[in-house]
Amino acid sequence: MKINFFVEDMLFFKHIGCATLAKMLYTALAREEPCLKVAWNARGRDFDLVHYHTFGPLALTNKKYSLGVKVLTAHSTPRLNAGNLVFSGAVNHLYPDIYGSFDHIITISSLCDKEVREIAPDVSTTLIPNGVDREKFQPNSEKRAAFRERYGIDEDEWMVLTVAQQTPRKGIYDFLALSHEHQDIRFVWVGGFPYGRFSQDHSLIEERKNCCGENVLFTGFVDDITAAYCSADVFFIPSYAEGLPMVALEAFATGLPVVARRIPEFTENFGDTALYFDQIEEAGILLKDRNLLEQHASLARPFTERYDIRAIANLHIDLYRELAG
Repeated sequence: MKINFFVEDMLFFKHIGCATLAKMLYTALAREEPCLKVAWNARGRDFDLVHYHTFGPLALTNKKYSLGVKVLTAHSTPRLNAGNLVFSGAVNHLYPDIYGSFDHIITISSLCDKEVREIAPDVSTTLIPNGVDREKFQPNSEKRAAFRERYGIDEDEWMVLTVAQQTPRKGIYDFLALSHEHQDIRFVWVGGFPYGRFSQDHSLIEERKNCCGENVLFTGFVDDITAAYCSADVFFIPSYAEGLPMVALEAFATGLPVVARRIPEFTENFGDTALYFDQIEEAGILLKDRNLLEQHASLARPFTERYDIRAIANLHIDLYRELAG
């Protein structure tokens, strides 16, 4: 069986989650099923199945001349564009026609599946969650020390990490508010503006960042994201809406306790493994409760066994065989 992975990962798009996940899955597929012929952004037409991870102009052009079964993973839905993109309304208007044109859609969570079924009711779906490379993401004391040394973070500093785009949907304003209230904690945000000035509130966020205290660090994109996780004591994810965020799975795999906003996307997927807050004041209390955080840190890495990328790759292989005959 010949599979083509199509991902618009050029320029700044290589840093967004769908491109990262696609590369990880692509590698795992080759490892799990050597007989499976998987290409990356190939231009040929003679594939049994093309798996799209983006639906920009290049992907849609490829879809027109590809002969095989056309499958899309719904990394993005209209709900996730609000508070993320300046032009979210215009983009969201395109979803029904685009999603409705695929043969099959892979959804990543029950909420995502429900939304996709409403957008494209005539397209069949299969729920396969995102995965995590547990061999890559795991505790490492050397990486912890190196990251802290590079960014001038003392070993005894209590470090809270967030990995995300710098947008309102990702909760950046709450992150900044907490950093002002708890100046004895080092707050680190990894990630930038992959959409540049098309990111929601770009100028305002830059202005707010300029008023940060010395306990706040914005690294932008980093070469080795695993070192950032290893360097942290707590992972903080204040997003207002998500699919199934890879960053949370990566944090869990690294053995970090996770403090997350109480939204269905998190509570349904993470259960009692994460700690949840409703009000930002609650988040501040949780981020400093070291005994409670230590208890949840012990649950973190074992929790990710069900999301191991090898198991997720095999679910994809089974689906490919079913769809391509």
